[in-house]
Amino acid sequence: MHANTITEQLTAAGRAIEHDSFSIIDAEAGAHAYTAGQWPIVRRMIHANADFEFNGLTEFHPHAIEAGLAAVLAGGTPIVADVEMICVGLSKGRLAHFGLHPHEFISDPDVIEAARTADTTRAVQAMKKAQRLGLLDGAIVGIGNAPTALIELVRLIRDDGVRPALVVGMPVGFVSAAESKALLAAVDAVPWITIRGRKGGSTLVVAALHALLGLAESRQLQTSRA
Repeated sequence: MHANTITEQLTAAGRAIEHDSFSIIDAEAGAHAYTAGQWPIVRRMIHANADFEFNGLTEFHPHAIEAGLAAVLAGGTPIVADVEMICVGLSKGRLAHFGLHPHEFISDPDVIEAARTADTTRAVQAMKKAQRLGLLDGAIVGIGNAPTALIELVRLIRDDGVRPALVVGMPVGFVSAAESKALLAAVDAVPWITIRGRKGGSTLVVAALHALLGLAESRQLQTSRA
């Protein structure tokens, strides 16, 4: 039997700790309503925060897993993030294996100036810039910090016909966070993964994406054995 190597911890000790953690989560979570493709993502999110409420709070568009896997396995897919933390948190080695390229624009001088001029947030202008650069169509978009980025992305999807391959929308906070995720959950045209309510964060986006990369490597290995 072939096991993942690219998306695993680099040492035997690290792999043992991670696998033991996953086993504990499986045992303590018990029965759940997620599919075999969805549960590894929820489990890794629980692992990132030791918060079992994500078993239930996490929601998936019906085509989220297959769309995400197709985007990863296609190679060359951009990952557009709302903040640098997501780009930094993603494993460079795992991204390189799939030819994925992370992008974020939140601190670009032109984004800051546009936000000041329009009296809006940098996150809104960063999404607009990603669209101008042609990065959103076919991309995996990860939003873990800024509800306004997610609200703008939903607007671009609805009004401008933007079509990311997958949106991992999990902004955290008290102002518009829950509302932005509810807007995303009402979108049918684009696959998404989200969390109901106020909880979220960039670490959870990174966890979800790493889990997706693990599923993609497993799919690669299955294909190579066929």
